[in-house]
Amino acid sequence: MNVDSEICRLWHAHKYGRQQSARDELILHYAPLVHFVAGRMAATAPSHVDRSDLVGYGIFGLIDAVERFEPERGYRFETYAIARIRGNILDELRSYDWVPRSVRAKARAIDTALGELQSELHRSPTEAELAGAMGMTTDELHRALSQVAVVNLVNFDTALGPVIDGDTSLTVGDTLVDDDDQAPDHQVELEETRRALAEAIDELSIRERDVVSLYYHDGLTLAEIGEVLGVTESRACQIHGKAVAQLRRRLAASERAFA
Repeated sequence: MNVDSEICRLWHAHKYGRQQSARDELILHYAPLVHFVAGRMAATAPSHVDRSDLVGYGIFGLIDAVERFEPERGYRFETYAIARIRGNILDELRSYDWVPRSVRAKARAIDTALGELQSELHRSPTEAELAGAMGMTTDELHRALSQVAVVNLVNFDTALGPVIDGDTSLTVGDTLVDDDDQAPDHQVELEETRRALAEAIDELSIRERDVVSLYYHDGLTLAEIGEVLGVTESRACQIHGKAVAQLRRRLAASERAFA
């Protein structure tokens, strides 16, 4: 049996025949997407956030995606569903206010120091320079970056713009995924953001660019990235956290300038 033709049959039966069994089969078929998204997000989540909880939150996002998806619009379901799954997980995590206030304060302090150093140096600061500006040792900065990495994960996946035609809004993470199957209205927004993002990425160090590319483009977990780069998972998490903080700040500055 041809898998693609069977999936097309299930979509037709679900959307036009309103067959509950077809809907359930589609959810089972695409369930691995939930584990993929939850696995990546678990890599930077605090230790008290259980991966099984993320999977549970993500399942509801997948169900919502199956219900709302319109095959005739030309989207790839995988792209649409991943955004819905990730969005539902983040919404649930935010609702429980799972990031301690002290960690949020550290994230703001790092963000402020990065902005000041970038304005002063006209380049991405080194970790030694960032640590010095914050009155920390490099080891203390590394610990702080590990703690705030999850804050950056949530902020990095915050919607960049308004929802278009009821669909999930574009996020920064979306712009780092190479996908040619975007609808025209999303493609315009995507290209504008990608231009600004490319300029921001050029300001990162080589190691930071590698981590961003491996995580968002190649889909590796932070543990796998650590193996590729010959560093620990914790170190990969720190590099990711610093890179994302810089990208968010540069993009926010670009948006203000454009406005």
